[in-house]
Amino acid sequence: MRGLLLVNLGTPDAPTSSAVRRYLREFLSDPRVIDINPVGRAFLLNLIILPFRSAKSAKLYQSIWTKQGSPLLLHSQGLHERVTAKMGEGWQVELAMRYGSPNIPDALDRLQGAGCEEIVVLALYPQAASSSTGSTVERVYDEAKKRWIVPYIQVVPAFYDEPEFIEAFADQGRPLLEEKKPDHVIFSFHGLPERHLHKSDPRGDTCLVSETCCSSITENNTGCYRAQSFATARGIAASLGLADEMWSVSFQSRLGRTPWIKPYFDDALPKLAKAGAKNLLVFSPAFVADCLETLEEISLRASEQWNECGGEELTLVPSLNATDRWVDLVVDLAKRNARLASR
Repeated sequence: MRGLLLVNLGTPDAPTSSAVRRYLREFLSDPRVIDINPVGRAFLLNLIILPFRSAKSAKLYQSIWTKQGSPLLLHSQGLHERVTAKMGEGWQVELAMRYGSPNIPDALDRLQGAGCEEIVVLALYPQAASSSTGSTVERVYDEAKKRWIVPYIQVVPAFYDEPEFIEAFADQGRPLLEEKKPDHVIFSFHGLPERHLHKSDPRGDTCLVSETCCSSITENNTGCYRAQSFATARGIAASLGLADEMWSVSFQSRLGRTPWIKPYFDDALPKLAKAGAKNLLVFSPAFVADCLETLEEISLRASEQWNECGGEELTLVPSLNATDRWVDLVVDLAKRNARLASR
């Protein structure tokens, strides 16, 4: 028996201050997320972030919450159900969140309880970063090593440039591109502090050295989140036949005063409006399921900013969620990376 563990980032159990506070405490206590000394992290979390941000974030979650619950969880569950149906006999599929529930330890218990000799782990982040993929893989290994019988674990690599991933997102955007006829297409990825990229630089002298250092994947930046993001955008733009001047890349969700990777999404909007764009189409291909960062930050908040800048319409391209092509790719990635499958 083989196991597939699908892991997404996580979501609060409810759009309330107390539930969001619990979620943020677990999330932001992770040293791969806030990578400063433990004393500073505890001070920042307990005296600044949790007291002031929990209620504010709860209101943001309330703006996207559905009667069935968290959009991220619902879409992830839909993916889990469809992938389970397609994996066939000999596979047990489980869903977990890095933070919150369903959690990784319980998912591993279920997989081992089903007799899985091998577990394929698919972290549902197309572009790899220490704060997402790295944290997830670390948690899986930490939990696995606590067991008397340690399972064989195979991790699926970042899939930012997988042809079927590119085509799945292009499929989501193509009808809107034809319908809306946008003046510009912007690819918005989740941001990271610049120091995260510098810490990921294998040589220590190649990261963010020029405006074009992420314009292609080279032997020096194969693990660079920003370079992988640009590669994803180039792939989707090429599939859609977009001219170079028709599209651009930006990064959203920055926090704090330290430099984050650029260009910033909220800075790009007024520049595009000033250049005469009125109708904007936005892809968010760092997320494979619609969530707070797409439904609230882009579809609601950015739309409001766009109108204030003089733009007329901002349209969010739906994420992959549980669409056919994405489900097929997940199944393929799992089977392709299974060691025992080749026996």
